Amino acid sequence: MRGGIRSRPMRASGRVGGFTLIEVLVALTIIGVALMASIRATGSLATSSEELRLRTLAMWSADNRLAMVRIQAEQLPLGRRTFDCSQMGVPLSCQEEVLATPNQLFRQVIVTVVDPRDNHRLARLVAFPGRL
Repeated sequence: MRGGIRSRPMRASGRVGGFTLIEVLVALTIIGVALMASIRATGSLATSSEELRLRTLAMWSADNRLAMVRIQAEQLPLGRRTFDCSQMGVPLSCQEEVLATPNQLFRQVIVTVVDPRDNHRLARLVAFPGRL
């Protein structure tokens, strides 16, 4: 060692130590697989988050409709009807079904909220409002 400069240790074969091309390729393959797995996990998380957001908005829409039904004093007519119940700019469709019960003072109301783009059910609430 001269002048403070160190040289690399020599192997028994006379070559300087380092990584071979095969070792580098194996390391890059392992890193690539790990990155692909992390990207897939991130994408799955984003999809789950959007689905949760849609279901929350749908539950708010169904709850809002049932609150309106409870406020109304008149007897609800039997049957089905569909109406728009969008929330925060997200298009949603509500399907309301009013059924008779054994007690004439009560009706069974089923509110189902669906995504109009693919008709996927996001929320469903059932209530038994009565006449005041």
